[in-house]
Amino acid sequence: MEVPTIKIKKFILRPYKKKDQASLAKNINYKKIYRNTLRIPYPYTLRDANGWIEKNLEEHKKKKPDKINFAIDINGEIVGGIELGGIEEHQAELGYWLTPKYHNKGIMTLALKKITKYGFEKLKLKRIYACVFPFNEASKRVLEKNGYKLEGILRKEIKKDNKLLDDCLYAKVR
Repeated sequence: MEVPTIKIKKFILRPYKKKDQASLAKNINYKKIYRNTLRIPYPYTLRDANGWIEKNLEEHKKKKPDKINFAIDINGEIVGGIELGGIEEHQAELGYWLTPKYHNKGIMTLALKKITKYGFEKLKLKRIYACVFPFNEASKRVLEKNGYKLEGILRKEIKKDNKLLDDCLYAKVR
């Protein structure tokens, strides 16, 4: 499936490219990003970036991909990412990150709005959900601004760094 490019005033949502390795590795390599996400390693190396990009290029070749990842590109630099993953017939899970330099500028709120619209309109999803750690207030605000509702708190749902953590389940339905 071809991943579209979505142009927005402040940034571009587009598929990852091989040449994005250095930019991705530099901008995702923050302890704060690691702390607030489940699957992003820290430190994040060029090897990690290469593996991620290769996985995405392979996924894009599928007729019905399991996930669709968009790079958030500002002036040719990868400053964030947003994914619709675990795509099933009617639903998908949302995941995202943004380098700290661009926090509090409305970028992720707008990116999430565009990807939610894409999921509902192009993929014909009926439900998009996201899991957020209870301490990640900024992420909860981004979801709420886009009409996502807290469905519940999953107690001791996630194991990260050998600790059991709660997870807040948000969803938007169409």
